[in-house]
Amino acid sequence: MKDLITIDPAICNGRPVVRRTRITVQPVMEFLPAGDTVEDVLQEYPAPTREDVFACMNWASRLMANHFQIAALA
Repeated sequence: MKDLITIDPAICNGRPVVRRTRITVQPVMEFLPAGDTVEDVLQEYPAPTREDVFACMNWASRLMANHFQIAALA
């Protein structure tokens, strides 16, 4: 699944996108907690496949597994 989400500084300012598209992971992931289904996402964005939507979910899940610390910067 790692090849389904790509990051390229020349595409969408380096944000993670679905391969061969300019659809970033963020809007795909915003559909699901809003109550939309995978089918709804595929209707809104016909270019990605079901596998691509699941890759977005996997990517977001792995990102959240990282440990982040919020610190004030000078």
